[in-house]
Amino acid sequence: MDADAEACRRALDAAIADPGRLDPAPLTALAAGAPDAVDDILHAFADAHGAVALPVLDALTSERVDRRVRRAARLALYRLAQRGVQPPPKPAPKPVVERRPERAVRAWLSGVDGSGSRAVWLLFEGAFGGQALCSLIVNDEAGVMDAAGGEITKKRLETELAGLRASQKLPWVEVEPGLALAVVGQAVAVHRARETSPPAAFARWERLFTPSEPPPLPPLVADPALAEQAPTLLELPELAGWFLDPETVQADALDLLQARESKLVVSDQIKAEREEAIVSGVVERELGLEARRRWARRLVDMAVIFRATDRPDQAALAEAAAAALADETREARHQPFVRTLVQRGIEIAAEVALGRVSASDVSRKPGAS
Repeated sequence: MDADAEACRRALDAAIADPGRLDPAPLTALAAGAPDAVDDILHAFADAHGAVALPVLDALTSERVDRRVRRAARLALYRLAQRGVQPPPKPAPKPVVERRPERAVRAWLSGVDGSGSRAVWLLFEGAFGGQALCSLIVNDEAGVMDAAGGEITKKRLETELAGLRASQKLPWVEVEPGLALAVVGQAVAVHRARETSPPAAFARWERLFTPSEPPPLPPLVADPALAEQAPTLLELPELAGWFLDPETVQADALDLLQARESKLVVSDQIKAEREEAIVSGVVERELGLEARRRWARRLVDMAVIFRATDRPDQAALAEAAAAALADETREARHQPFVRTLVQRGIEIAAEVALGRVSASDVSRKPGAS
């Protein structure tokens, strides 16, 4: 036997104790020059060791081994099988446990802030009974703003909920999971429509939500008397942040300040008319059809929160204001809720202009606060 053949046989014999350490390099080198020699060596190795050779020969059929060596190893195994030497049957595969899809089992929503943002918590039950909490901030103009969460125990969940109720400025209510799923689905649809991407942290949750357009507003009763009272909603603590973005009305605020501080002797009526004209101009400019629909939906969402927190009177006011906004035949500049919303934005913009408040503190841009 020449040196190359001896090297091959030593590699095969050494692998009998541990087939995982088999070095096929000598066989590969020999096959490159003399394929028949490899066949002879493996044939002799199989005859010498019988069943003990099976694991080594099986290792040589791996896709990582040279194809000429693989072919010779398969032939050696075939010859052994013809003699009745075969590997023991492989164990039966373990039964496949059907994996249940993750499903939302509980959900919570916060109220809507002045930028159109709200928080969403969804508790998902995993395939084998584990639970994961998905915590999101979504915005009706920008989509998903923030995402967090992970595996959570029941005890930890109750602790988190208790802390949430104690610390949050906006009211929180537990809702049917389907409602919260729809709210997040609408936020995902915003990204699709605007060709933007949600935060990277949302990637692990995104498959659980179906993009969807906002549903039509529910039937709303137009009650003029309630609509007149609707501005009182803006006195509630949870609606303290509801006003137009001061940056969009900065020039109007300066006009208002100049009118008030004018040294010209004019009557209070003329001053009031000037302020009325400034507010009406902002309403016409900033409260177009899309903005009206957006504010109407925010009011409807808050009506749900009010009812869930046993405040039916406030819910009725919110729905009346929403009905007025949704009615395209009614001019926005004549609606008390809209005018108060605009007036607040102008007044706050004036405070910014005077240096009394920081622009960043009162910005209504999504994610600014």
